Amino acid sequence: MKNAFYQNVKFRKSIKYAINGLKLIVKNERNFRIILAFSVIVISFGLIFQISHFEWIAVFILISLVFVSESINSVIEAICDTVSLEFKVNIKYAKDVSAGAVLVSSLVSVIAGLIIFIPYIIDLLQLFIK
Repeated sequence: MKNAFYQNVKFRKSIKYAINGLKLIVKNERNFRIILAFSVIVISFGLIFQISHFEWIAVFILISLVFVSESINSVIEAICDTVSLEFKVNIKYAKDVSAGAVLVSSLVSVIAGLIIFIPYIIDLLQLFIK
């Protein structure tokens, strides 16, 4: 059942809201900016090493996974803080579990990134060793 105050929004306006949301999370969330910086570094390495088409797909899926999990974590924290600023076990649980999800997505991305990039790094090192 929809909220009684809900009104359909035109597509252009919903895109505008989404862009505003991205601006807000970049402005307000330090971890999001850190993820953004690492993403630029990973994309740069992808360009330098000329990774394959399928590796690019994997890299962008992994980057998206971390961005989405951090975004959801930020939303959960904001909602919890709106509900109560006092210590509550359930709120702590929600915040800790959502932070754990970000950690898992980050670790999986790092491991997959190493699997993708280590062969390229080894090849580069072998050029300098010879």
